[in-house]
Amino acid sequence: MAQAEFDLIRRYFAVHKPQHRFTQLGIGDDCALLHLPADYQLAVTADTMVENVHFFADVEPELLGHKLLAVNLSDLAAMGAEPFAVTLALTLPKIDHPWLQAFSQGFIKLAQQYHVDLIGGDTTSGPLTLTVQAMGAVPKGKALLRSNAKVGDLIYVTGQLGDAGLGLKIKQGYVCDNPEPALARFNQPQPCVVQGLALRDVAHACIDISDGLAADLGHILEKSGVGASLDWDKLPLSAEVQRYIQQTGDWQLPLVAGDDYQLCFTAAAQSQLPDGCYCVGVIEAEAGLRIQRGGQPQTLEVAGFEHFS
Repeated sequence: MAQAEFDLIRRYFAVHKPQHRFTQLGIGDDCALLHLPADYQLAVTADTMVENVHFFADVEPELLGHKLLAVNLSDLAAMGAEPFAVTLALTLPKIDHPWLQAFSQGFIKLAQQYHVDLIGGDTTSGPLTLTVQAMGAVPKGKALLRSNAKVGDLIYVTGQLGDAGLGLKIKQGYVCDNPEPALARFNQPQPCVVQGLALRDVAHACIDISDGLAADLGHILEKSGVGASLDWDKLPLSAEVQRYIQQTGDWQLPLVAGDDYQLCFTAAAQSQLPDGCYCVGVIEAEAGLRIQRGGQPQTLEVAGFEHFS
């Protein structure tokens, strides 16, 4: 079994030599070796995806490989960290070479896009479960935290909301005239790495939107000891999401749907922001999240995605 494991690693995941300046030794020894300059800090995150919990059994493996890495790069982006290395652990019900070939292509293609080295991992037998640990570097004192929002800050998001949630609705049976964009956002999210790096000297607090804007902004409010007011009418929505809301009345979708992987951040008014950012609210002293829609206060019936609900 050990030889089969090594063969899988060599065949699908050890085909590219480490390229990042912080990686000294990658796959091929008992451990990888990393080196960060003294003026940098290491940011580390991990995420697990389980079949029929985080992804459908019929998902294309190339898209799954992309998404598995993307959600981890998104966490690093939210900290303003430059991604440089990842480990990958695969629990597989069987050895399926076509599946592994496609999965590894999706994973490695995105890794190469951001100059990220795959430096190690593990494979074992069992129900399909995929785990990535991702590492990034950020100059000391520059990491973006959830705990630094200030009263008077404006609240921004880096792009459209609700498309991934609509993609999930489509997978579950909702009929849409133009489903491809929403399905692409659901299956193949694009991490906001460039935006995260650009926000290091601008944002006060930041988080990536994985469980819905309301829930994830709520983490900023809790950690910072502040409240907020959101203007629903300022949310950036695609034509498909707007049409869905008109047809169903489900105005909460862009606030509670997960998997958008945009960044939500707070910054002082008049800040110089990256292109494509949208102001959707303001940080206030009064605790709690208040939502206005059409000039009227609204109450959310659900807060966002919860794994053990």
